[in-house]
Amino acid sequence: MRGVFVGARRQFGVAILLWAGLPGAGAAPAQEAAARRPPACPAPDAPRSRSEAQGSTPNIVFILVDDLRWNALGCTGHPFVRTPHIDRLAKEGALFRNAFVTTPLCSPSRASFLTGQYVRTHGIRDNGDNGPRSHQLVTFPRLLHDSGYETGYVGKWHMGHDGSPRPGFDRWVSFEGQGQHVDPTLNLDGEARPVQGYLTDILTDYSVEFLRRPRTRPFCLYLGYGAVHGPFVPAERHQTLYSDRPIPRTPNARDKNEGKPALNRPIDNEPTPGPGRRKRDETIRNQLRMLAAIDEGLGKILDALTENCRLDDTMVVFTSDNGFFWGEHGLGDKRWAYEESIRIPLLVRLPGQVRAGTRIDAMALNVDIAPTFLELAGSARPRDMQGESLLPLLRGQGTSRRESVLLEYFMEPRYRRAPTWQAVRTERWKLIRYPQLAGADELYDLREDPGEMENRLADPAAAATLKHLRAELDRLLLETNASDSNPEPN
Repeated sequence: MRGVFVGARRQFGVAILLWAGLPGAGAAPAQEAAARRPPACPAPDAPRSRSEAQGSTPNIVFILVDDLRWNALGCTGHPFVRTPHIDRLAKEGALFRNAFVTTPLCSPSRASFLTGQYVRTHGIRDNGDNGPRSHQLVTFPRLLHDSGYETGYVGKWHMGHDGSPRPGFDRWVSFEGQGQHVDPTLNLDGEARPVQGYLTDILTDYSVEFLRRPRTRPFCLYLGYGAVHGPFVPAERHQTLYSDRPIPRTPNARDKNEGKPALNRPIDNEPTPGPGRRKRDETIRNQLRMLAAIDEGLGKILDALTENCRLDDTMVVFTSDNGFFWGEHGLGDKRWAYEESIRIPLLVRLPGQVRAGTRIDAMALNVDIAPTFLELAGSARPRDMQGESLLPLLRGQGTSRRESVLLEYFMEPRYRRAPTWQAVRTERWKLIRYPQLAGADELYDLREDPGEMENRLADPAAAATLKHLRAELDRLLLETNASDSNPEPN
């Protein structure tokens, strides 16, 4: 990925290059870690050999944020946002520089995290009423529960409009659909109960309660924050945060979208995206203000793990269900194959197995999370799980064999602007295919054009690359049992 950032430097300048995500976090000082650890707790990993650390059964805390783009954190280079507890995970663990969701949409992506499967396999293709199907999913918490883990789900499920408990969880705290950011009604182990307060704080408190329970078994907590999804309602204490900070804009926020027929096609009663339709600065600030409560919540979770001496025997993973446009290409929301939509933050902490300050350039996917947790726990992996375990990369035991990744989206009737697409991304190139739109495909050189503003599809100099990527996309579709590689129009 070094070449991508070289190209970015030419476009954005040094300050925006840092915002685009060059990591600058080093290892946390040893005295800071010692100060946080109660006197009764053993030192984290110095006395233990790697084989001893890997021989135990770690706990798991998985934290999924909603609509958080990959470069909105301090540790991924945002110029002013303050995320000290999230940044701590990067300092004391691993930061993936190139992590993606296979489908940039809430429900499909969440199902892929849980099952380790592509959308075309698990069948959750949109944000509709997937309740019955989501009760049938074979998820990693369900498998961990079957192998002896105590499991808890806290937060936004968003697969089906009911908030009722799904199989495989000993503790269930959720709500219907998107929920509401203030004074929500929760489903507590099957019982509806109104709760006063700010939703992010409430979910943090229930998570801390679960983590503090006395237990003899390993545990897995899945925490799905509803933030930073709209409506963008920060906690009252964060209402004026960042008010004096200007919002940086990258060149592709002024993109006229030439060479993007799919984006520019006329649709009745819908405006065409363009440079005049960027996100308002205050909207972006409010999303970042919502993130502040999540960061504070992570701090409380790490404190709770520290208090009961479980912090350094627990794999903590922090990520997002998809990215989010801040006006790039005139877009908001997600659903497109461009970097702002598909790219996510991914941080992992587990002393003894993950060296502090690790930076990983290999491409990682949301479908990799489930097989990673199952391998960590020594649990059997289902044959239809399509992701790859990230443990070898986290342990520094080799490099990824993955040279390209498959990305896809299936058109939703309510969102006619975003058509069905399939894409293949390598370290340098991205090909986007629109199977329902003739002549609309796009090809980008991410090293020279990180903002994806110049479609190279008709460039004779890129003809060989185009041929290779088309074949690679077909191979990946075949590998993932794509029976509908050219789906019929919706």
